[in-house]
Amino acid sequence: MTGMLEWRPPMLPDLFDWIESGLGGLPAHRAAPSLHGIRIEEQLTDEGYTLSAELPGLAPEKDIEISVTGDILTLHAERTAQTAQKRHTEFRYGSYARAVRLPSGTRWEDATADYKDGILTVTVPLAQAAKADTRTIPVRREAT
Repeated sequence: MTGMLEWRPPMLPDLFDWIESGLGGLPAHRAAPSLHGIRIEEQLTDEGYTLSAELPGLAPEKDIEISVTGDILTLHAERTAQTAQKRHTEFRYGSYARAVRLPSGTRWEDATADYKDGILTVTVPLAQAAKADTRTIPVRREAT
């Protein structure tokens, strides 16, 4: 039949998956079905770099791992949960990962991480830059 439009499923969910995956490639459910992206916010101030990540329902001491290799900070989290009722048991699990490049001058060895109300906050201080003092350098004349 000509003139009829063919219905196609919308691409919007794939687009949101791609944006939220943070992997810059294919949508997360196609690239790695068991690996999910982590939603983050980043802030850079004169004092340091702060990364906030949504990781609700996790036990930070056992479910969240933060590592730094070179200038790449990597968050990895794994959720495992079991709900048991009288005639029903349900498992929920998944792995989450996100890697970000730290700004130059960060002192990652002094980094701190706090977890509150499902939000992980990683703070990495910056090395103190030398003050921009104006100095005069005298010019000497060589004796002839």
